[in-house]
Amino acid sequence: MNLRIIPIFFLIFITCKNPENSTPLIDKSLQITPKPLKINKKPGGFEINKNTSIVYTEESSKTIAKYFIEKIKTLTGHTFSINTNKDKKNSIQLVKNKSLNLKKEEYNLSISKEGVKITATTNQGLFYGMQTFTQLLPIYSENKSQMELPIQIQALEIEDAPRFGWRGMHLDVSRHFFSIDFIKKQLDVLSLFKINKFHWHLTDDQGWRIEIKKYPKLTEIGSIRKNEDGSIHQGYYTQEEIKEVVQYAKDRFIDVVPEFDTPGHAAAILAAYPELSCGKEKYEVRNLWGVESNILCAAKKETYTFIEDVIIEMTALFPYEYYHMGGDEVPKDQWKNSVECQNLKKREGLKDEKELQSYFMARVEKILSKYQKKMIGWDEILEGGITPTTNIMSWQGEEGGINAANKGHDVIMNPSQYCYFNFYQGDPKVEPLAFGGYIPLEKVYTYDPIPKEIEEDKKKHILGAQGNIWTEYTYKEETIEYLLYPRIIALAEVTWTAKENKNFEDFLSRLNNVYAILDYHTINYHIPLPEGPTTNRIVFTDSVTVPFSTTHPVKMVYTIDGTDPIITSTIYEKPLRFKETTDLRIASVLQNGKMSIVRKLMVTKEEIIPAVTTKKLSKGLIKHETKGYFKNIDEIPNNTITTNSIIKSIEDANTTYHWGHEVNKDNFKAVVMNGYLEIPEDGVYYFSSCQDQVWIADQLIIDYKDALKKHPKENSIALQKGKHKLKIIYLNNIAKGWATDWNTVELKYRKASEVDYHTVDENMIFH
Repeated sequence: MNLRIIPIFFLIFITCKNPENSTPLIDKSLQITPKPLKINKKPGGFEINKNTSIVYTEESSKTIAKYFIEKIKTLTGHTFSINTNKDKKNSIQLVKNKSLNLKKEEYNLSISKEGVKITATTNQGLFYGMQTFTQLLPIYSENKSQMELPIQIQALEIEDAPRFGWRGMHLDVSRHFFSIDFIKKQLDVLSLFKINKFHWHLTDDQGWRIEIKKYPKLTEIGSIRKNEDGSIHQGYYTQEEIKEVVQYAKDRFIDVVPEFDTPGHAAAILAAYPELSCGKEKYEVRNLWGVESNILCAAKKETYTFIEDVIIEMTALFPYEYYHMGGDEVPKDQWKNSVECQNLKKREGLKDEKELQSYFMARVEKILSKYQKKMIGWDEILEGGITPTTNIMSWQGEEGGINAANKGHDVIMNPSQYCYFNFYQGDPKVEPLAFGGYIPLEKVYTYDPIPKEIEEDKKKHILGAQGNIWTEYTYKEETIEYLLYPRIIALAEVTWTAKENKNFEDFLSRLNNVYAILDYHTINYHIPLPEGPTTNRIVFTDSVTVPFSTTHPVKMVYTIDGTDPIITSTIYEKPLRFKETTDLRIASVLQNGKMSIVRKLMVTKEEIIPAVTTKKLSKGLIKHETKGYFKNIDEIPNNTITTNSIIKSIEDANTTYHWGHEVNKDNFKAVVMNGYLEIPEDGVYYFSSCQDQVWIADQLIIDYKDALKKHPKENSIALQKGKHKLKIIYLNNIAKGWATDWNTVELKYRKASEVDYHTVDENMIFH
């Protein structure tokens, strides 16, 4: 036998189609997200053709069948028929059997040559089984019509069950209002990945967003916020709109958890009904972020009447048993200064205001229980003690959740260091504006909602986890999506998939399939940006090496000719070295060809700037101060009365006030600091500041044009050892809900060879 022809026969064998079925076999079993509990492949596959029908065993499951028939029709244009004769041949069966040993969200999915069979004890289990089944079909593509029948899908057996019963997503609509169409869009996508709770943060200091018919001023006044620049932000949901969203969520087996904040975060309530406070002043809907000092009065009967009236109307809108009643960030100065509250403390034998808040929340919980509702509160309510039936949402960290669970309270974990998706997901110096913090995708994925400090018999009290989006700095719908996806998908897997089945590399391999689904739903998801340089202007004197990386592996492409890169541009493979000034542009590219935001960097060769010769100088800077509210530097009048003084340190230019409380507008001003900065040795230096402008050696190094000045800007310059002219311009004002006097007025520096910044201190400044 001629052995040289064996490979040819082997090649013919492996490329032959199944003689019983001429259609290619499609196997997407390893692309399912969240990853199922067990997947076992079987020989062969099932052919889906135009005669395939859907069969259901109980009339109540008809809605599930119709839901997916319509969904697949939307995706592919093909309509599956419902087989009313219950003929199981060539069918997708939805079998509901309450005698099975399956919990309410569990399902089994079987695919064989004969057909598809999804079994569960509930419609919710069937729904999740069908969501998994649709991920096995080739239905998500750019042209949205990829699935042309017949197709053959891999035979397999899936057993699946969630690790946790609470798999949630939170959205704050008080700081910025979002339409019900946008919320429905998110519910559509979240349900695909088996998220089952939607925490709707409807009230806060910055806006009341739910119609309450007995208290019309809540929306007439409380839903309208006048910003410091004179613009208006407003919006609320009518009760009919609320019902519409709740039903839409219910159809996708998502429970809606409303949040009605008490006793703090109540400025919008007090603007409408000031008699519910301990004071007598007039209140306004807060146009600053942070913590509000004005709260509901704990000693007034009217407060509890109001809360009950609101809850009565909410019970007709929100059928789910859990209601979130806030309890976080409650400054208690008003209670301390209230004669009525102090008398109440004495009557009830309460030792301090923390216990007074516990009294308040216990009364709120009692109201809820009258209407068969269970109360959730943020973890601050633990401080003064809680009732045995109170449930905790642990956000400040894991400690509150650990303590509550070990005492027998049910807990939803959403510690801010893992679950606050309004935080940055990449380098803050590179990413678009976010709240703060740093939570990359891997950190979300590797989070375990059950801390090791939880006692073994108390682990059952960890109901699950959720991802939170707070919207102080998310003005647009696409920004919400950019921050939310794919981190919420990672958390969906954290809360659904068995811990032993999780693997981050495997999750990343499935992201391409997830991206296709998100693209179909026009989700503006995050693509890791090229990181490395923290400023878009890189100065060098001889040559410079510029490295790039991404938070998780993604291909990068770049150009050096001043044009934006495209998917066929040069691939970044190693750090780039430059000897001449270059316009460098770089972006990340996914497998589907979708590109990230393009980073544009000027790599600039410059001569070192010589130090200046000066007479004997004194320490400190000359400060020129002009009173007034100035939105930008151009508004500072040239001919005006200024106050001049000498400051020993840059920080002395302004007092930093307690973050999050009131701002003294009498302190609004423009400050110009002049003098000299001493540089310790020759080299390229990077400077970082939140100030409006920083000039060094007559070069404009920082030019902070964004209205919101919260996170420092950076730039670089080449300087000789010695003294260089320094000018800093600082505006004390409010913009986009942020007061600049919450920032420390400072200037930081580092050499190009260093990583960490140092503060320019009083020994480096002269006049």
